[in-house]
Amino acid sequence: MGSIPPLGATDFGYRIARQFGLSVEEPRPALVPLTLTPQVQKHLTPLSGVSIDALVRWRDVEFRENILITHRGLSGPAILQISSYWRPGETLSIDLLPEQDVSGLLKRNQNSGVELANLLARILPRRFAHAWCELYAESKPLRHYNREELEEIAFKLHAFQVTPHGTEGYRKAEVTAGGVATTELSSRTMEAERAPGLYFIGEAVDVTGHLGGYNFQWAWASAYAAGQCA
Repeated sequence: MGSIPPLGATDFGYRIARQFGLSVEEPRPALVPLTLTPQVQKHLTPLSGVSIDALVRWRDVEFRENILITHRGLSGPAILQISSYWRPGETLSIDLLPEQDVSGLLKRNQNSGVELANLLARILPRRFAHAWCELYAESKPLRHYNREELEEIAFKLHAFQVTPHGTEGYRKAEVTAGGVATTELSSRTMEAERAPGLYFIGEAVDVTGHLGGYNFQWAWASAYAAGQCA
């Protein structure tokens, strides 16, 4: 209902539901890019367009897909997916090198003169490796780190902590999360149990799918179900 306002989306359905006393879960942008704090973003803005295969976690939810650095923050499939679950003020954990033994790599090179940023550039996009070191780990020859410091660097790469500043809002959201509570509706007809003759479908309802056409399918299926009875 609320996503993509330029196409005519409004909160009309939510207002109708509230007028009839139906419960409405707070709508919010979903499948949406996330923004970063100015302090972090100034280091990452020059990397706009860089894509990284990563594992993104929030609480017990995780997605293994690409993340994309943008001029305003983070996007890409993994970020869009996790945005449907993430809540403002909370921290995401990003494994920048899933399934790789970063600790072993660092230890094998501990006595070498190679700089950390240059070593990481072998397994991450070069520009990102250098920017990450500027933010989270001073780059110097690996022989100048002790074992504990290398373990800490490996941990940070596998659990890169990011607290988004917010989202890019409904303007960039692919869908809207929240909406009329499913407990208010018949799962067979989409009719409001407490307001016979009133039906809610698609994004007006608190149902949000993953990427891949699931939200289109829900819109079509719920419309069909309501149309058989309305």
